[in-house]
Amino acid sequence: MKTAIGIWIVRQQALDIGRYLATRLEGECYAPKKISASSSREAFTSRFHEHRQWVLIMTTGIAVRYLQGLLKNKESDPGIVVLDEGCRFAVSLSGGHEGGANQLAYRVANLVRAVPVITTATETLKPLVIGVGCRRGVSSEQIDSAIEHGLMRIQHSRSEVREIATIDLKQDEPGLNAWCDRNGIALRVIPRELVRQRPWVTQPSDWVRRNIGVDGVCEACALLATFRGRLLLPKTILDGVTVAIVEESACVSYSATGSAFATEKPVQGEK
Repeated sequence: MKTAIGIWIVRQQALDIGRYLATRLEGECYAPKKISASSSREAFTSRFHEHRQWVLIMTTGIAVRYLQGLLKNKESDPGIVVLDEGCRFAVSLSGGHEGGANQLAYRVANLVRAVPVITTATETLKPLVIGVGCRRGVSSEQIDSAIEHGLMRIQHSRSEVREIATIDLKQDEPGLNAWCDRNGIALRVIPRELVRQRPWVTQPSDWVRRNIGVDGVCEACALLATFRGRLLLPKTILDGVTVAIVEESACVSYSATGSAFATEKPVQGEK
């Protein structure tokens, strides 16, 4: 029977990261030994199907070589996430949907403060990111009401939502996590220090500044979670929950001949 998550590292320098992820993800970390690269790859091959998912702490080039000949069927292959040793990017490399690699990439990214990289069309075509701030202990029903209220105000639906973004202090909030789990929408965690450095808010909050040390949560987190985001809905408050909605803007399109041309001009609120 497959166990949950395997974590494979190729260099001793990544051992602490691997052990940390194994603890937080309740997985098993395979530490490097003094063996050749080919022997390490053979060892990985022998264990590949022992886990439902893998986190490979290595370059994508090494990961591709490790996986050569192992992937057979997307319905049964393990989901694969690649994390660089610098903990900058958690890449959903294979099995994004069927193998759960997309969700795992978010989990890994949130734990090590990396950027989740998701390339499956279902997710990348969804344009909305919702920033959420909340009081401690709010229910998933309160979260749901605030999000639905915000979407109605801009005449969009939750089927267009790619992810929910919040500050690191709220990543373990039960109501917020329950809402994301129930709706199948990933939770993106933004480090407080990054929010402090880039305080993109239209309505600074004295209470948030005093208690968290930033000017605001929902607007900044939603903008920081996008590459070309524009603010569609500024901070809106409902029953202890703040919501801001940002749309990912496509700035470049391609003609039939392959030449690129701009399709949108920057708008106020874009970063």
